[in-house]
Amino acid sequence: MYRRVIKPALFRLDAEDAHHLTVGALALASRVPGWPAAARRLSAPADPRLSQTLWGHPYASPVGLAAGLDKNGVAVPAFSALGFGFVEVGTVTPEPQPGNERPRLFRLPPDEALINRMGFNNEGAGALRERLAGLGQRTAPVWVNIGKNKHTEDATQDYVACVQALYEVADAFVVNVSSPNTPGLRALQAAGDLSALLRAVMSEVEAQRLRTAHRAPPVLVKLAPDLHPADFEASVGAALDAGIQGLIVSNTTLSREGLSHAHREQSGGLSGRPLTQRSTALVRDAFRLTRGRVPVVGVGGVFSAADAYAKIRAGASLVEVYSGLIYEGPGLPARIHRGLGELLSRDGLAHLSEAIGADAG
Repeated sequence: MYRRVIKPALFRLDAEDAHHLTVGALALASRVPGWPAAARRLSAPADPRLSQTLWGHPYASPVGLAAGLDKNGVAVPAFSALGFGFVEVGTVTPEPQPGNERPRLFRLPPDEALINRMGFNNEGAGALRERLAGLGQRTAPVWVNIGKNKHTEDATQDYVACVQALYEVADAFVVNVSSPNTPGLRALQAAGDLSALLRAVMSEVEAQRLRTAHRAPPVLVKLAPDLHPADFEASVGAALDAGIQGLIVSNTTLSREGLSHAHREQSGGLSGRPLTQRSTALVRDAFRLTRGRVPVVGVGGVFSAADAYAKIRAGASLVEVYSGLIYEGPGLPARIHRGLGELLSRDGLAHLSEAIGADAG
């Protein structure tokens, strides 16, 4: 039904209008008593080979929702109901901001890609805190992707402010220093700046742990796919030295190589199918550089179980989807779960953990 009816109807709308319509519908579905939990019982993987415990949290599935789809955390129960092993909300900034001017989201159907220059449009950390605090019992971990307001000069203070506001409602923090749509943000990936920023974030997490006696959520950092190999290695090293507990590889790209659609001329970050191989290669690089010391999360061009499995064998403990969900529909997580089980059986593996990094060399 999605491919034959819903997707054609949505694709006739402006991309951002379709986005708001879809998330709004999921927000309404999230409030239907009993529906999210009942739906999740059908969509979550029943295969114990796919379950893991990471950072003290159980993950029934290695497949998560990437940041950007549910910026304000309005539809977490509905996204959990689709079977995701975790849901990443945001990017959130300390203060609300409207983001860049529209149009700012573009589809490239023949390339199975999206280009966005949203600019961290969100309702602010306070609104997200209230919403997540009201969720009640969660069926999957909720990660919070944090960033800086556009006109903030001292970026560190914004990331620290997000930790202060959201510490007790986040199951993990993702430090976003790799979006191409906030001026100066990607410069924070430079090893020296990144080290200082992450140390400040980790210090605040520890301060909040002591203040609240609440278990500290892990902190991950999300890196861009456009870094020079030497800079990527330096950034990974800086993150590890700062005590970071995971890497997300990768964010959107500024490359337009191989695109055919006219929207390739639009500015912003490119996501979707064109990133599949590039992000998988970077997952492999990150796994080799970290030597498996921290989990790597692979994101970029995951449209099938084969795509997810390639990232897992390259070194990803978890994978995330965004553009794939837009093009493939809400049944994608369940299809990936079934396919991963089949691929593990094909390779004679008893558990997902045996596949992680198998192709990293």
